[in-house]
Formats: sequence, structure tokens, C-alpha cells
Amino acid sequence: PRVSSLSGKKNGLYLDGSICGIQCLMVVDTGANVTLLRTDLAQKLKEQLIYTAPSISLKTATGEKTKIRGKLDASLECGSRKFHHRIYVADITDPCILGLDFLQKFNFTVDLEKNEIRIGGEEIPLFSASVQHSKSCSLLAKKRFIIPARSECLIQGVPEVPGQFRYAVTDFPSQDSQKGLLVAATLVDMEMEAIPVRVLNLNNNPKILDKEDVIATCEPVVDIVARPPEFSGAQQLPSTLENFQILNEEQRTAVRKLLNEFQKLFSTCDADVGRCNMTQHRINTGDHPPIKQYPRRLPLARKEEADHLVKEMVDNGIIEESSGPWASPIVLVKKKDG
Repeated sequence: PRVSSLSGKKNGLYLDGSICGIQCLMVVDTGANVTLLRTDLAQKLKEQLIYTAPSISLKTATGEKTKIRGKLDASLECGSRKFHHRIYVADITDPCILGLDFLQKFNFTVDLEKNEIRIGGEEIPLFSASVQHSKSCSLLAKKRFIIPARSECLIQGVPEVPGQFRYAVTDFPSQDSQKGLLVAATLVDMEMEAIPVRVLNLNNNPKILDKEDVIATCEPVVDIVARPPEFSGAQQLPSTLENFQILNEEQRTAVRKLLNEFQKLFSTCDADVGRCNMTQHRINTGDHPPIKQYPRRLPLARKEEADHLVKEMVDNGIIEESSGPWASPIVLVKKKDG
């Protein structure tokens, strides 16, 4: 396999994501034909590492070589979606390199003008290496300010180093820097001329903040924008919604207009089941011991169909691999329509 480089360096574009639940930074590299994971991170995963032959190695565009330690099937999360993909383990500098195989398989669009990648209506921002390595930024008081005793005020702040990132959450810099003060955690736009910071003085005496005093720290946040697909009035409806034989022409026009307006509520195919990540559902089983049913052999005529359905659900992010004491065998139920 080939990659453009073993590290993103200064020109690399990163995104925030996770692999099997472990947060990491990922380099988007269209010059890499495989997706790579750093060896130390792979050792933390529960997934079984498949060791490869020692003769297999990576070669970069500059001629560098490194050995591939193995490969594994992992769950990658970008934005609000999960993807199951085979990744290779090697001694690379960055935690993860997203290669062309991953981007093409799941139909990602890389927009270098806007520094973002898009998939299914989601816009996921990309960051440069300098931004990624700066985990926080200090906010300085724009001018001298006096906070009255036991009072709350909005203070104008400016970033110590402008242009590091766009959006951030304010937090208190440290317990020792300004005793008796509290800073509200607020989402702010770092490109504003003056950033409002809500500060509470708990002391019985006024507190003086001089110009350029550190009043807060800012942690960068990822801004993921989900844009619903735009539908034109001339777009064709699915054939199942076109059965208007009992309606007159005026009624058909009204129904078509209504269905076109709300057609994102309808499933376009079997794989289009939608997903809501706004909440998590938990089932409290109390002290009940786990239920584990023994596996049953599927008939040979049904095995191929079961494998196909499981793979389809994994590819669409409906199910994912897991290990635990709860287990139940596959039960295939034939629908009435065949």
C-alpha cells in the first residue's frame, strides 16, 4: 500500500472522530490508498488484531517505508455517523490517517475551499495541524474593568492568539489566577471584535481586572452542520406514492405538492431507515443475570440470506459488533409478501 506521508505535518487537515469509542484526531489524506491506525492506539482496542506477513510494508511518496503490524475491522465515528471499515495498523506519527479507500467507500466529498468534508447532508469541518495542536486559547480583558462586590458582569475579551479556531467554550483559567471569581461556560464566536465573558465576583470587595489580564480560557469545539437535502418541485416521487387514479387532476396536483414538500419523511429505499442521535436508550435489568441462548444452526438455504442481511445492516450503521454476556440466535421470519 501507498501513503503520501507518515504524518500530516503542517499541511495536514484533521477532523475530530473516534475509533471503537476512543477519541482521536484523523488526518484526511486522499493520497493514501488505505486507512491507517497508529500501533499504540490499536493495542488499546478490544477488536482482534489480524497480524499480517512481515514482508508487507508501506511506501510513501518520498520513499519512506514502514512495516504494517496488522489489520482489524473497526467502527469509525465521524460527525454523527458510524462506519465499519477495515483499517491497517502501522508505526505512523498521527493517530489515524483516513485514506482514499474509506472516503470512496462511504461517498465522502472533500471540499478544500471550505475546509470541510460532507456526507449525507452533514458538513464536518477540517482543521490544520497548528489549530489541532493548540488545545486552548486564553482570553484577555480588552480594557480595565472593576467588578462590584458580589455581582455579575459581562466583560469584553479578546483572544491572546487570534485565528486559532472559530468557535469555543469559555471556562475559568485556573483556581489560583483569580480567586473569588467564576466564569460561565458559554459558546462564543472567536472572530467577534469583542467576546463577551460572564464573570461573577464572589468576594465582599470589588475586583479589579487590568487590561490584558487573563479572564478565561477557550476550548475549541467542532461545528457539525446537518443540512437537509433540497428537493425541487419537479422531482419525481417514488412509484408507491404515485397511485392517484381515484383523484381528479386538481386533487392530484395538491397531493403531489404536499408529498414533495414532506418527502424527506418517506424512506427512499430499504437502507434509508434514518437515525436519531439526540438521546441514548438504556434498559435497566437490575440484578437479573444475563440471558444467553445457545446458537442454532441455520439451514444452508437461509445462511446466505442471513449473511447478506447482517452485512447490509452493518454497512448502514444499524448494528455493530459487540461482545457481552447477553446473546440470542438469529431468527429469520419470512414476510407475507415473500
